[in-house]
Amino acid sequence: MFIDRIEIEIKAGRGGDGIVSFRREKFMPKGGPDGGDGGRGGSVILRVDAELGTLLDLRYRQSIKADNGRHGKGKQMSGRGGKNVYIRIPPGTVIFDATSGELIGDLTEDKQELAIAGGGRGGKGNQHFATPTNRTPRKATEGKPGQQMRLRLELKLLADVGLVGLPNAGKSTLLSVISAARPEVAAYPFTTLTPHLGIVKVGDYESFVVADIPGLIEGAAEGKGLGHQFLSHVERTRVLAILIESLDENPDETLRVLLKELEEFNADLMNRPRIIIRTKNDLGGELWDVEDIRISGATRENVDKVVRELYELVKTTPAPPVQWRLPDDQLAKDDDHTDEDKAEWEWAFEDDPKNDPDED
Repeated sequence: MFIDRIEIEIKAGRGGDGIVSFRREKFMPKGGPDGGDGGRGGSVILRVDAELGTLLDLRYRQSIKADNGRHGKGKQMSGRGGKNVYIRIPPGTVIFDATSGELIGDLTEDKQELAIAGGGRGGKGNQHFATPTNRTPRKATEGKPGQQMRLRLELKLLADVGLVGLPNAGKSTLLSVISAARPEVAAYPFTTLTPHLGIVKVGDYESFVVADIPGLIEGAAEGKGLGHQFLSHVERTRVLAILIESLDENPDETLRVLLKELEEFNADLMNRPRIIIRTKNDLGGELWDVEDIRISGATRENVDKVVRELYELVKTTPAPPVQWRLPDDQLAKDDDHTDEDKAEWEWAFEDDPKNDPDED
């Protein structure tokens, strides 16, 4: 199942409390304060996993909570810090604050991480509050709560070419012919209800990725027919392939509608290189005064030509910029984690958050 939009509540761990404790040793009736500090709460960290292609793993998670820090102990022993929770997300995931709508991050690279909610600071033990006039302080501070927020995650497919057209324009047929993808193909509209990706090989070593975007209708940019959900996947593509049936009685109007919807959704899409493809040429159709390539998925007429032209455009077109890129010094590097840390990164999918009952 392809899931490209979810909301989830996240909560970082609370810091452990500092404690009041005094050293108790024989022949030292006035041993000094030795209360330890509380440990810092665990953070919630998003981590890109290139093996994921959907947000399905998070669909049924209502909330994810990191581990709390442990309380301090006597003998100046600090509590253990809470373990972080790593949430795996597919590349191309955009993160928003679901309450305010603010854009928080846009993660596109494998193993890229974003600490989305910081754990609470641990409290201080009474060892920190001793003074010359107060040698037996009975003061300690509580741990701070961790950050909490509701996130909206939106997945925008990472593809080189986006196939755009009205329902039943032949997009799925073309994708199935030029790649190993097997989207549903049928002689009725809206057979494609979710985007599909296909890898198109060029020669022995080169390839590019094509996305079959579900059919657009007029008003898609305003949300009709799940328009926003479909059009969001086009934003990542380098090149647009506009597909119009050869039997279309008014191809000029069809092209106008498609370009209008793209422009209204994101005006930058009009600057992307594009080619116009007339599909189902084996069924006939009138010539058109717009430069296009007439193809037939059934007979493979001009299919190789389309592949070559798309590949040439992909090679010379840079990938569109991400919406919001984290500064390099805010990105955690894979080498920063120990093997023990990495072993914890699937916590978000376990039922038991492993928090002590008395520390929730």
